[in-house]
Amino acid sequence: MIKAIFTNSFGILLSRILGFLRDLLTASILGANIYSDIFFVAFKLPNLFRRIFAEGAFTQAFLPSFIHARYKGKFSVAIFARLMAIIAVLSIFVTLFSALVTQMIAFGFDAATVELAAPFVAINFYYLDLIFIVTFLSALLHYKKHFATTAFSTALLNISLIGALFIARDLEKIQIVEYLSYGVIVGGLLQVLVHIVAVQKVNMCKLMLIGLKTKRSHPEDTRQFNKSFVPAIFGSSAAHLSAFLDTFLASFLMAGSISYLYYANRILQLPLALFAIAVSIALFPTIAKAIKNQDETQALRYLGRSFWILLFLLGASTVGGIVLNEQIIELLFERGEFTSTDTAYTAEVLGMYMLGLLPFGLAKIFSLWLYSHHQQGRAAIITAKSLGVNIIFALMLIVPFEAKGLALASSIGGMTLLFLTIKAFGFERFQKIIQWKYLALWVATLTAEYFLLEILKHVFF
Repeated sequence: MIKAIFTNSFGILLSRILGFLRDLLTASILGANIYSDIFFVAFKLPNLFRRIFAEGAFTQAFLPSFIHARYKGKFSVAIFARLMAIIAVLSIFVTLFSALVTQMIAFGFDAATVELAAPFVAINFYYLDLIFIVTFLSALLHYKKHFATTAFSTALLNISLIGALFIARDLEKIQIVEYLSYGVIVGGLLQVLVHIVAVQKVNMCKLMLIGLKTKRSHPEDTRQFNKSFVPAIFGSSAAHLSAFLDTFLASFLMAGSISYLYYANRILQLPLALFAIAVSIALFPTIAKAIKNQDETQALRYLGRSFWILLFLLGASTVGGIVLNEQIIELLFERGEFTSTDTAYTAEVLGMYMLGLLPFGLAKIFSLWLYSHHQQGRAAIITAKSLGVNIIFALMLIVPFEAKGLALASSIGGMTLLFLTIKAFGFERFQKIIQWKYLALWVATLTAEYFLLEILKHVFF
């Protein structure tokens, strides 16, 4: 499992480095204004679905059902065909009613801005069709404990967008948005291609062909997936739905607010993806198989080990992100069209977002226990409650604190999510994981890190 974690982490790190290069170029070429807001809104909906699908929901519903399935080939083909048809119809709907969809996801945009953004919303949405294919194939690869292709493939999207920015850098800003939108589609096609090659190499294409030819089926296999999938979508997406909510509410604020939230959330997503998501992807097949074999002791052992790894890594990232928030934004984004004023606003938002890093990350691994027991519905209820808390605080904080108030509300929602997830996991089980000597070491380490960073900040900045 450790090898799988490092594989995922290294692949995600490469992708995020390229992602930050992409964001650096976007900030420099587009800045933080109405045009960057339009692209981020257009990319928000398919990117939300990408994160929900690729970072949990589909795999968390599909993999336990696939492990238990009697006729795995037939089950795989049936699930793929059904969901692909639904997503294709949804994409056509977005194309036909792109202005309405744009108005829904950026309600604060005026009519002229909606008209300007609508075509790009339609183009970007087709990335969802491509990323579903990628996610389905990656689930088959995860079953074979092949993680490298999925971990590294997201880099292809960033490479495509970087290429689009270089090609369009001297054009009008609205044309740059158009090039970026088509760059998203090219990146998706490249991801599909490399996954097809990987699935062929692990000999899973043969399983799919058998599924197409065979007439045998077991209704209970698909019935269990159907019961799990929709709750899994909602249950695994608290952090992403919070970010989507932030975008919706930020459309009522001053121009650039959506961009401030986007850039700050990108910083948050780096340690979240690099550590929490990498660990959960590697951990889930092991936990699911242990639960199937009724070996709770082994499952708890792996879960406890992952908990301590994440507690130290995410804790250190939280302290660093809060203490050096302004320096991080200045280093990454302040150039070209992105001004020092933009840096100050974005840094404040980042500080509030970082408070939610540890809760969102830890909740992700404890939720695996629920998914392995086919308790996706319970996880969905927990997410709904945390989002309710998020919405309440967002409405309370948006007027006095604007964008940073939305980020703080998101973090409060994350804290609620963690508490409720541990409650569902079981406080008695959680106490078995906690070791007070490690907890004391964790507190001492973070305290030392805080004072060291404060000293370094005053010396060098």
